[in-house]
Order: sequence, then structure tokens, then C-alpha cells
Amino acid sequence: MKLLIVVTHLLGTGHLSRALTLARAFGEAGHDVHLASGGMPAPQLNTDGVDMIQLPPLRSDGVNFTRLLDENGCDASLEYHSDRQTKLSTTLHDLQPDVLITELFPFGRRSLRFEFDHLLRAAQALAKPPLILSSIRDILAPPSKPAKAQYADDVIAQFYDGVLVHSDATITPLELSWPVPKTMVPKLHYTGFVAPPAPPVHPKASGKNEILISAGGGDVGTHLFDTAKEAARLETNHSWRILVGGQNAGDRMRHLQSNAPDNLVVQAARPDFRAMLHHAAASVSMCGYNTALDVLQTGVPAVFIPFDEGGEVEQSLRAKSLANHNQIQVLTNGDLTPTTLQGAVKAAISGPKRASTGSYDGANETVRVVESMLLKRPAT
Repeated sequence: MKLLIVVTHLLGTGHLSRALTLARAFGEAGHDVHLASGGMPAPQLNTDGVDMIQLPPLRSDGVNFTRLLDENGCDASLEYHSDRQTKLSTTLHDLQPDVLITELFPFGRRSLRFEFDHLLRAAQALAKPPLILSSIRDILAPPSKPAKAQYADDVIAQFYDGVLVHSDATITPLELSWPVPKTMVPKLHYTGFVAPPAPPVHPKASGKNEILISAGGGDVGTHLFDTAKEAARLETNHSWRILVGGQNAGDRMRHLQSNAPDNLVVQAARPDFRAMLHHAAASVSMCGYNTALDVLQTGVPAVFIPFDEGGEVEQSLRAKSLANHNQIQVLTNGDLTPTTLQGAVKAAISGPKRASTGSYDGANETVRVVESMLLKRPAT
């Protein structure tokens, strides 16, 4: 079958990373898969084996997701949005996919609703309309108003054949963060968590006995990085390594390297980060979907400081669901100081080992679910 996956990441790169994992799984199963990315390029992510279609890129103005900026950091014009819609429509008509997957929409990305509405209507108008599916992570940003939940319900009812929930229902059911109406329940398909295969140990044991501090691939984490720099002065039994991502990583690295303690290394985000976790004494990070799964898969002791700027609660809900696991500590940004971070790291390292939990084969299970749905779909 031929698939088109559409994703736009606006702040971090987690959405694109998960979409790429899905795309690779479909490709490895022998399917013809194409991924249209509408966010900023993320060269640190592995795109091997994936046909990437780059739309005119957008990013949010920090945590203001209603203000969208173009590749030059200016407000995206109507013409810029129109160019995105045209490229998406052209891609859809050229590919004539059997399956169309929209990542997060309509549960999020409402600032791009006109773009998605245009795409969905064009898909339904094809001579052979594709199976249309939404792909969502374990925890969503809860709707701030009933109208937002109703909007998602209406769009799902009008356009979608199913919703792929990339979670383990016994750990984080969708109801934890989103009001699920009875009409939507038959369309939900839990796949397990979508993660790449567990990373092998690092061939050079990089990260051994270090405290690894990361904040994903976006321009976030400044408070976390600054606090970790000072915590390294207090905790000198380990080396500390800060991995900086985002568009302005160079400036942020220079700031952190200035007057840094001797036991602190500051580097750009590394593609071998997951393998390094096997050897680390502890991981200190926010609590995005992909990072949380990296921690669970590798078994590294961890301190989560969930991202909560701009009223964001998704990571806080995820961290709360993981806080009862051994060797996992959670701090809020409001409680984050060099002293509290040092104490949380020490508590995580000294805690009893935790057992592996959850299903992480969500990418392959997604392939099986979609294959089954397509086979069962009535011929048109």
C-alpha cells in the first residue's frame, strides 16, 4: 500500500521523530511511504529510508502556538500558507495514497485547521479516497474549552476512519488527558508506545557514569540547562554533560560554556544520545514522549522536569504517570534549583532498580492495524 504521513512540529521535534519511526516501520514492511513535514528542518533526526517532502516550514513563536513564523522568523503570510496548501494538494494528487495519516490533527494543530481541512476535503474527493487516520501520542494537551473537544469530535466523525493512539491503555489511556465521547470509542486503536528499537550499548561507552542533561531538539530548556550548570558545581562525583538542541544552539552553548565548572561538558544534541543513556549514571530532561520512552527502554535513572510554559500540561501529566516507577524523580520548574536538582539526581541513582513495563512495539503494531483496516475496508 501507499501511505502519506503529514506532520508539522512547531517547537520541539518529538512529533517529527515519532512520525519518522512510523514511516520506517511501514517501509520495512514493504509499503511505499512518504512523509510531508511542515516544521523546521531537523538534521539531527534519522531520515534514512524515508521519502521526505519538505513543505515551506513553520515554527511557533515560543509557546505561542497561535502565532506561526516562517523560515526567516517572520509572521507567516497568507501567501506562505497558500504555498503550503498547494504543495500538500499537489503531493496528495501525485501520490494517490491508499492511506492518509495526519499526526496530532484534529486533536491539536488547530492553528493549521484550514490547511488540514483543505487536505481532507481533497482526499475525500479523490477517485479512490484513502483510508484517513489520525495519529496521536499517549497524552494530549487537554482542551481548554469544550468547543475544542467538540471540534475534534466533529472532524473525526466527518473525515476519519480511525484514530491511532500510540500508548499502552493500561498505563496512559486517552481519557487521562482528553474527553472521549462514546461515538469515538469504536475508532480508537491502541498500538502501544511508538519507539525505535531499544538502542544498543554505545560502542565507545560514551556517557559512562555521567549525568546527561537534554531538552529535546527545540529552543527550550534554558532554565533547566542553567540550573544543571550550577548543580554540577555542587555534585562533583560525576561528570555532567549538557546536550543542546534547537535553531540557536550555538549561542546557547557559548552561554553555558562561559565560566562552566571543570566537570561539565556542553555539546550540541547528538544522534547517539539514546545509546549513551545505557552508560549514564542518570538522565535529566523534560518529559516529552520520545525522551520518556528512551528512559524506560534503557532503564537509566532519571529526573524529569516537565515542560510547563504557556500553561502546557501534557508533560506534567506524563511525568505524574511515571513518578511511581523506581529510579524516577519529578521536579516542577517552580521547584527547580541547583540544590533540589542535586538531591533528585542522588535519589534517582540510589533508588531500587525498576522493572521494564509497557509495550514499545507500537510502530510495528501500527503497521498491522492499518493493514488490517485497509483489508476490511469495503471496495469503492
